[in-house]
Amino acid sequence: MAFKFKGYGGKIIRVDLGREKTVSQPLSSDMAKKFLGGNGFVTKILWDEVKPGLDPFDPENRLIFAIGPLSGTGWPQAGRFEVGAKSPLTGIYGDASCCGHWASELKFAGYDAIVFQGRASKPVYLWVDDDKVELKDAKDVWGKTTSETEKILREQHGKDVQVASCGPAGENLVRFAGILHQRRAAARSGIGAVMGSKKLKAVAVHGSKDVALADPEGFYKFSREIIELYKRDKFIESRAKYGTPILVELMNEIARWPVKNFQTGYTPHAKEIGGERIREEYRIKDRASFGCWARCEKPLMVKQGPYRRIYAKQPEYESLSALGARNWIHNLDVIIYANELCDEYGMDTISTGGTISWAIECYEKGIITKEDTGGLILSWGNTETLIELINKIAKREGFGNLLAEGSLRASKKIGKGSEKYVMHVKGMEIAAQDGRAQKSMGLAHATSSRGADHLKAFPLLDEVVMNEYIVARYGREYLPEMANRLDIKHKPFEVKDGEELCALCDSLLLCKSAGTSLPLFTGAVYYPEMAKAVKLATGMNIDASGMRTIGERIVNLQRAFNIREGISRKDDTLPSRFTEEPAPEGPPKGHVVELEQLLDEYYKLRGWDKETGLIPRKKLEALDLKDVADSLEAMGKLPR
Repeated sequence: MAFKFKGYGGKIIRVDLGREKTVSQPLSSDMAKKFLGGNGFVTKILWDEVKPGLDPFDPENRLIFAIGPLSGTGWPQAGRFEVGAKSPLTGIYGDASCCGHWASELKFAGYDAIVFQGRASKPVYLWVDDDKVELKDAKDVWGKTTSETEKILREQHGKDVQVASCGPAGENLVRFAGILHQRRAAARSGIGAVMGSKKLKAVAVHGSKDVALADPEGFYKFSREIIELYKRDKFIESRAKYGTPILVELMNEIARWPVKNFQTGYTPHAKEIGGERIREEYRIKDRASFGCWARCEKPLMVKQGPYRRIYAKQPEYESLSALGARNWIHNLDVIIYANELCDEYGMDTISTGGTISWAIECYEKGIITKEDTGGLILSWGNTETLIELINKIAKREGFGNLLAEGSLRASKKIGKGSEKYVMHVKGMEIAAQDGRAQKSMGLAHATSSRGADHLKAFPLLDEVVMNEYIVARYGREYLPEMANRLDIKHKPFEVKDGEELCALCDSLLLCKSAGTSLPLFTGAVYYPEMAKAVKLATGMNIDASGMRTIGERIVNLQRAFNIREGISRKDDTLPSRFTEEPAPEGPPKGHVVELEQLLDEYYKLRGWDKETGLIPRKKLEALDLKDVADSLEAMGKLPR
């Protein structure tokens, strides 16, 4: 029987690794209506199937790969896939997404998600070839890097096969290991370590089926209209030309660029590792994901020196920060090579660089010594130590074994006041935004469902002056305060709205950097455009209000999952560096994040209890989550 809605494959693959069994089951139309796909599916499955208090490395943790109804359709910037599990880094909700061609291939095979449970008795990989789904022996790829794994599996199954794999870091249970596909990373939350714990090396997919649309003519007409809007937007044009590295110079200028473990937000050396230099001196060509016209990825060549060779992609803005200025490193060749090492091992560059910079600051203050490091000298700008530590972390060798736990766990083992210098929220290292320089980002880091993160709310309208964009999306009444990144007024509204919008992006698998979280000059793509695209693709009767409700439902269910794990207002916090130590230089000099005031307003807008951060039954029932309210009430986790 055909699935009720077009655009979907209509099936989910279930894999029990312990029993070596695979089964295809129908996708529920109710699941599609209430959670759309991708991030929504991940959230719902984790809530339903992962028991509270379960260790993330327990075989009963779920590992979920999911795509959305726009995957494989050619809708602009809809080339991503979502992966989720209970995070081994944070112990709470975890997910990550990745661009490329894997998502479209899974849709062409006729599926919307793959759910893994159990642990294999020996290393395996999953092979999906349309209706053929089987577990295969991974002895030839276990221990291999991510690119080696992809190469070997393509040689075995064909050049058109799309592969997502964990590297040696995932196999060694590095708590911030990611999953790689074509040198692109689903990096955060340690999802690759869950994959490694299940002895699942890779998921290789090939599909040959068509994607049926409810209104093909209307869908592609609307798609072309949106692409034309993208092409006329000055911010998107810049992103397409340079990719995310162009943000290095911009964020350094406003002192929002993490330097020396967030001791400051500015470095005089930004241009040495920024987007302009990468494009002029290193870029070979442009590269894109499925259906993406922007082609913001740039394969590079280092032309001389010890790191001379071609690299499949440039380091993103976050990697240039984490492996660069955050450790006071401004040698671009070294950063490019370090980024490549992280990709090959399958490690999140943000947590890798953040954990190393924490260790360097502790070494600088005498908290960590040579006895702890095995003789390694940790100092700012030490390129040899950076490379050595990346290798040691991935292999869990020596001091690297401690750092592989992530900075919060490592600090708890070291003690001696080292916890003060961990730049984290809920156990995850903070990304490349200093909240003192942009108050909305400070709040976004604190409230993110997966721990410190900019991509769950992705507030961009106050990064630089974007008055016309704010007016186009929200109206003139939000000016001038929303455009002022140091003014807290309207920032809780911006974060709340962004979280719901980003939940939809991750469920439709849209790129957030090209016309969603960063709106076009027209205000699109926003809830009305998303609703129209979904309706034309699926036939689902949904409007802008309905789309917003789905986003809010997903955000609240992720919060409920975390509440079940013990999260409350006390955990929606920031390191004292951001709330007590004023920014030392640049435009934000003298500023801290007024977090408690921001949280009060944020909880009020969310309808959550201000004292505890818990979700009232009334809010959950309004979002059609009565069963969730019942479950939390039974645990004593509804506000009184």
